[in-house]
Amino acid sequence: MITGVPDAPATAAAGRLRPRRSCLAVPGSNPRFLEKAQGLPADQVFLDLEDACAPLVKQSARHAIVDALNNGDWAGKTRVVRVNDWTTHWTYRDVITVVEGAGPNLDCVMLPKVAGAAQISALDLLLTQIEKTMGFEVGRIGIEAQIENARGLVNVEAIAASSPRLETIIFGPADFMASINMRSLVVGEQPPGYPADAYHYILMRMLIAARAHDLQAIDGPYLQIRNADGFRAVARRAAALGFDGKWVLHPDQIAAANEIFSPSQEDYDHAELILDAYEWWISAAGGARGSAMLGDEMIDEASRKMALVIAGKGRAAGLRRTSAFQPPAV
Repeated sequence: MITGVPDAPATAAAGRLRPRRSCLAVPGSNPRFLEKAQGLPADQVFLDLEDACAPLVKQSARHAIVDALNNGDWAGKTRVVRVNDWTTHWTYRDVITVVEGAGPNLDCVMLPKVAGAAQISALDLLLTQIEKTMGFEVGRIGIEAQIENARGLVNVEAIAASSPRLETIIFGPADFMASINMRSLVVGEQPPGYPADAYHYILMRMLIAARAHDLQAIDGPYLQIRNADGFRAVARRAAALGFDGKWVLHPDQIAAANEIFSPSQEDYDHAELILDAYEWWISAAGGARGSAMLGDEMIDEASRKMALVIAGKGRAAGLRRTSAFQPPAV
């Protein structure tokens, strides 16, 4: 952390728990897409100033995004803007224009191609200066870090620890594949000739770094938007590892992402039962036991921690319980 930047308040830490099952990419230069995105059921919408905007329209896109954030209806969505990376000359003006213009209506700034912790610290400092200048709550706006090259992956642990504003670590597969010379032109698919999962190490390293610092981990896009089965396959892989969500590039991918990154109703109900049962068994009424039986299953403190994860994901997804714990008759 850069000296002089105050620790973010509790509201920033709470933002790390926002639902992000589906993170919809929206070109900041396309008014029709900016309007349409407001009515789509994505958990998060990020308005893009980077790859989705040609250089000639980046300046006008900043103002279009400010207008959309201030005057659009984004109820129920996490509102994010992806700025250009620090190696370009656009970054500082992206941040200043968008945050000064729409800071109260912005939840996070996404920084692409993050290669080291200093880049996150620099963005943190710039945000703090803008918030103080404009009279905004200092530390409320979060940061999302996109890992898109080999250097970023090597430094991902330091990146994850770089700022209390940080909420997510995101995998950027297309640029990453290019940075390591992966022999494939199909973003998100396995390269031909390799019999195992070529992304497993990358995803797990990002996931462990994120979890070590209580951050969310988000998988990147799947570019074959008409290949529904392919999208589901790569989304299930990320969800199985423990990722919290995935980018979606087309409205047709949203429902699949929301489904895959939510627990099933059965798993959610069971997790809630474990939490209730364990709370009762460790109480005086339940005999203050450290472990007990729930049906044919033994539950203990480790069970509670596992159940808390599933229950939290279910609650964030809006699931409602269909069963209740009944303490055994004494």
